[in-house]
Amino acid sequence: MEGAVVTIAVDAKRATASTAKPSPIAPLALLADAGLDVPVLGGRRVPHSNLDVAASAPALARVARAAADLLPWYSSVHRGTGFPSQVVTELVEDARTAIARHVGARDDDVVVFTRNTTDSLNLLALAVPGETVVLDIEHHANLLPWRDRRTVVGESTIEATLAALDAELARRPAALVSVTGASNVTGEVLPIDRFAAVAHAHGARLAIDAAQLLPHRTVDLAASGADYLAASGHKAYAPYGTGILVGPADWLDAAPPYLAGGGAVDRVGLERVSWHTGAERHEAGTPNVLGITAFAVALDELARLGEPARLEHEHALADRLERGVAALPGVRVVRGFSDAADHVGIVTIELERGSVGLVAAALAAEHGVSVRAGRFCAHPYFDRVATRSNGLRASLGIGSSSADVDRFVAGLAAIVADGPREMYHRTEDGWRPIVDDRPRPAVFTRG
Repeated sequence: MEGAVVTIAVDAKRATASTAKPSPIAPLALLADAGLDVPVLGGRRVPHSNLDVAASAPALARVARAAADLLPWYSSVHRGTGFPSQVVTELVEDARTAIARHVGARDDDVVVFTRNTTDSLNLLALAVPGETVVLDIEHHANLLPWRDRRTVVGESTIEATLAALDAELARRPAALVSVTGASNVTGEVLPIDRFAAVAHAHGARLAIDAAQLLPHRTVDLAASGADYLAASGHKAYAPYGTGILVGPADWLDAAPPYLAGGGAVDRVGLERVSWHTGAERHEAGTPNVLGITAFAVALDELARLGEPARLEHEHALADRLERGVAALPGVRVVRGFSDAADHVGIVTIELERGSVGLVAAALAAEHGVSVRAGRFCAHPYFDRVATRSNGLRASLGIGSSSADVDRFVAGLAAIVADGPREMYHRTEDGWRPIVDDRPRPAVFTRG
């Protein structure tokens, strides 16, 4: 089977952008996996360039230390009488308070802990007393849960999209509008305050899928006017399996408990059950103590670094990345809105010819660069704004460096010019090297 399918000619020397000024933060000092070398084909190891942060962000060093410090104290939450149980119960509730503060929750908002953003939006979908309107730009997590959704097709500008949403709500009122805070395809940030104003003008509430927004920007529910927020810890440098749903309690108190089990009940009889209200109503079972604590610590660390420094770091790298790929013929950056004023560090490209899946596999196997190929769980949006069936996404985080960007651009330039150096075949799990000699970490024994 052929290993090289991309035949675009390119001058690799043009691919590396000019040297940027030093970052205001020290990215490698922030991550728990700083200095990680990954194996590549041929028995070599190279520094890992992780440009797939939008999928799952690595743990911050402070987050990993907090999780390690907590492990010896791990115990039952809310029910135990031992001192470790009291400690972890306090940590969970302190984390709830801290997260509420970090996202600008109002005094009467509740913070419900879930597994991830998808879980949070599915919970909210069970509680909405009426129809929900979404945009076609949404991640599947914010498309699939809505039972009675109506979709507004986004226009080529944010202004036109707001007008289309206004017209739809005027034509037929809804209880909720649910939109992404930042697109996981293009990185474009929506003006949340303006979407909230349109929704409220028609008597609807606004929910924000903040999975991509929260790791990159300060989010303030009260200041923006948004009513609900859903987000995941694993997108925000706390990859320990916790999500949040934050917002008014009334709809959630009126909804059936999301899970039926211990912790969600006040009194249980064989004929009748009395359910709690508030966050407890939807948090049956033992909570993810490590994940909840890690999420709060991660948000605190992001706040400590400060948004101005994080923005300067991100904008410099995103500009370096975009200029690098723009130097490559046959490469197109995917955009959705011509008037988007802000972008998080996500760049999705298309190739005129060849398989982006093969390119992504070769970047990983031959260059130690992690990216994502596909339609990024946002099929309707990708189908509308892209010209090819799949794209390749490079996503940046606070641990990304100019060296990561340069290695990606140089590797991409070499692959689109000459094809992969090694031979690959397509499997059910995507493109894989025909001969893969990369050792796996000895975390467990496969058998």
